[in-house]
Amino acid sequence: MPTTNRQKKKKKKQQGSDTAVQGTNDSSVVSKVSAAAQGYFHDDFLQHFVCKASRRAPLINRGYYVRWRAVDHCVRTFLQVTEDCPNRQILSLGAGFDSLYFRLRADEALGGAVVFEVDFPDVARRKTSLISSNVSLRGMLDSQLPSAAGAVCVCSGQYRLLGLDVREESQVKEALDAAGFDWTSPTLILSEVVLTYMETRWSDVVVSWAAKLLPQSLFVMYEQIRPHDPFGRIMQDHFRKLNSALHAVRQHPDAAAQRRRFLDKGWDQCVCLDMNDFYLGLVPEEERGRVERLEPFDEYEEWHQKCSHYFILTASRGSLMARALLTRPAVSPVPSVSPSWRPVALRVRPVPVSVEGLGMASASVGPGRVLLTGGCSRGGRGAESRVVVGGPGGWRSVSVDPSADLGVRLYHTVTSAGGGVVVYGGRSSPLRPVTDLLKVTLAPVGAPAPLDSEGKLCVEQMVCTGDSPPPRWRHTATIVRHKGKDFLFVFGGKNQSDAALGDGHFLCLDRQHWTEMPVEGAAPAAVHSHSACSYQGGAVVFGGLDGRAVPLGDTVVLRPTDGGFSWDRLEVQPPPAPRYSHCARVMGEKLVVVGGVWLHSEGVPGVVVIDLNTRSSVEFSLDTGSVSWPLMLHSFRCEQTDSEEPELLLVGGGGNCFSFGTHFNPQPVAVDLRPALG
Repeated sequence: MPTTNRQKKKKKKQQGSDTAVQGTNDSSVVSKVSAAAQGYFHDDFLQHFVCKASRRAPLINRGYYVRWRAVDHCVRTFLQVTEDCPNRQILSLGAGFDSLYFRLRADEALGGAVVFEVDFPDVARRKTSLISSNVSLRGMLDSQLPSAAGAVCVCSGQYRLLGLDVREESQVKEALDAAGFDWTSPTLILSEVVLTYMETRWSDVVVSWAAKLLPQSLFVMYEQIRPHDPFGRIMQDHFRKLNSALHAVRQHPDAAAQRRRFLDKGWDQCVCLDMNDFYLGLVPEEERGRVERLEPFDEYEEWHQKCSHYFILTASRGSLMARALLTRPAVSPVPSVSPSWRPVALRVRPVPVSVEGLGMASASVGPGRVLLTGGCSRGGRGAESRVVVGGPGGWRSVSVDPSADLGVRLYHTVTSAGGGVVVYGGRSSPLRPVTDLLKVTLAPVGAPAPLDSEGKLCVEQMVCTGDSPPPRWRHTATIVRHKGKDFLFVFGGKNQSDAALGDGHFLCLDRQHWTEMPVEGAAPAAVHSHSACSYQGGAVVFGGLDGRAVPLGDTVVLRPTDGGFSWDRLEVQPPPAPRYSHCARVMGEKLVVVGGVWLHSEGVPGVVVIDLNTRSSVEFSLDTGSVSWPLMLHSFRCEQTDSEEPELLLVGGGGNCFSFGTHFNPQPVAVDLRPALG
């Protein structure tokens, strides 16, 4: 039957996609080389597979470390479980320029196991050329065996490299037979971000034939999940632009679906963990500490989101392999909670004004006016200060006099106090905290809203007496009252030497003096990226990230007493899901918490309302149907709109989405709180 034009176009499109998928190998190996060069893991062989090394960002180095660690954990577990077996093998699908064989051989961890690698013919030929031309790589091959005909490119005693398409079961079986593959021996099948590039009908075929043909086997897979939340949408868009769309993630969008997939395709047992569970639960604390000290790092939100969108899976066949399953941690590092969800979603509408930024600070500076300072945007760090003004004509952004430069600062605080705002803390980089303390006013103070001309910031350096706090960022600064005086209460945060701070400091604003204040009760854990709101003369602190980089869901109230203050921990029922990098506001007797990052609940955080009297909580999802872009609610700011309706204005937010690009929410949005507060 002659080939139709439609079939020709489909074949050409498939060939283009295959070429793009092969290109992901080149990018991946450069990232692995970068992580190895920074000491995340030891590998002397990866460097021989790249033409030019390139240092990646710390976030990408960490991402490739946890991938390497998870796969290495599974491979070594397999080798330990099968060490008494005379014949055992590793079959790496879509191996690319992976150095697994060379690393295991150098570590003397391979024993008698044989490594079979399969990839597209072009990739296999390129790898063969690199091995043949490099003394170090060539020297790791044992006795050269006569090359088999066809797909086998390299054939030595313990290493076989084949060039073929793994979607073609008959070709795979024929080529592996020619290379000496033993279908009855204990076998580990390794697939690192390979099957998802195939149409799901083809990847399901691979999962099925592996179960059918290998009676004693362990399948290890590392891939993506959670395609529908904002990070997942950006992740999918990235791969679509590379012409290497993710297919499996659509039909198998979460860990439970991936597990069902393998059980339905003939595997006996299956365990699937996202990378947060793996890293926090199965990587020893000492090793995590070593990794976290390697480079300055301040991208926690993006790190946790990346880890929540990738998984490691092991599926087993046969009694021997049952012992090699990836095990869940005995105690989950993040408590599993069951929030009380309301069926109604809170409506979110975009506000038509162009404002973006990450790590900004904000404060209300009058009815319908929000001052934004610092942060970073598409133009880099050191975004200009501006005022977002709301009124009968809508919202708009007004520039302020740039002569009052607040410098480059991210994750600082701006707190309304005494007719102006107090700017405290922050950083210009994870190695450079900002130490000055500023009093800022917007002149003319009495100008009516909306502001019709450029505003002017009046910046005054505050010279304070007393023992000032250590430098910090990702802290909170809240107004509290003691004996009729206002104090700036600074709590928590982190700096270049402390993963999280648990100290509290009081600045008497009229005397500009850091004051020792008696505080009774059990203080909250050391924390950063939490929230703190003024409440009944004290403050209510919620959530945050502790020193182990684990989110918290604690609600703690700092209450004024005759002699000072006292901490009171609220036992909220049901417990709110732990989260951080959120915003919060006290509205009446309710704490309204918006957005943030969490690890174990489905979707992304919306709004949790905590009744501070009844100590109860309820969660609301957000209806973002009218927002055309992925709405990322972390590293953002939140202020009340002063409208007649209970509404919050959310400004900025987004993140550096691993290697998929940086996302900025291009406009503020407003959240209608009436269903939550009614």
